Amino acid sequence: MAVEVCVKAAVGAPNVLGDCPFSQRVLLTLEEKKVPYKMHLINVSDKPKWFLEVNPEGKVPVINFGDKWIPDSDVIVGLIEEKYPNPSLIAPPEFVSVGSKIFSTFVSFLKSKDPSDGTEQALLDELKALEEHLKAHGPYVNGKNICSVDMSLAPKLYHLEVALGHFKKWCVPESLSHVRNYMKLLFERESFQKTKAAEEYVIAGWAPKVNP
Repeated sequence: MAVEVCVKAAVGAPNVLGDCPFSQRVLLTLEEKKVPYKMHLINVSDKPKWFLEVNPEGKVPVINFGDKWIPDSDVIVGLIEEKYPNPSLIAPPEFVSVGSKIFSTFVSFLKSKDPSDGTEQALLDELKALEEHLKAHGPYVNGKNICSVDMSLAPKLYHLEVALGHFKKWCVPESLSHVRNYMKLLFERESFQKTKAAEEYVIAGWAPKVNP
C-alpha cells in the first residue's frame, strides 16, 4: 500500500499544491528517498469531513504508512528515515540546528513595519551564520550530500526569497555567496521543482500576515 500524505492546497486553488513549508519538507523527503506516495490536497479553509474524522486537530502535513494518520513534520521525517533508510538523510548531531532560527527571524522581519527595530539585522545575523557554516562544510549543510537539515531549510529559504522579494524588495546580499549558491542548488533539485508552490501562492499565503 502506498504511503498517503495530506498537504496544504493553494489558497483559492484547492486542486493546486499549496504554500506550507512543513508540507513541502515532507514531500521533499519522500521525493529524495524515491518513496511512492499518494498526495491529498487539503483546503485548509474548508477541510473535508473525512480529513477531520481521521485527524481531528486538522493540521497538515499528516502521513499514513498503512495503519494510522501521523501529524508533525519533525515526527514524520523521522519515521520516513526509519522506514526508508536509503539513501540516508541523517544529519550529524552537531549540524542539526544549523539555520534553525532563520525562519522565525524572516517572519519577524517580513511583518515588521519599523525599519529600525533590528529585525532585518537579526535575519542577516542568522544568514551570516549559515554562510560561515557553508563556507566550512558546504555546498550543502553536510557537505556534498543533502541531509534532513537541507530538506527543512529549502522550503523556508524559498518563502524568504519570494515573500521578502515581493513585500520588501529585499534579497539575500551578494556578499553571502555561499548562501546564495546553496539556495540555487536546492531550488534546482528535481525534488524541489516537483514539490514547490508557485510564487503567487506563496505571496497569497503571506499577504494577510503582512497586512492584517
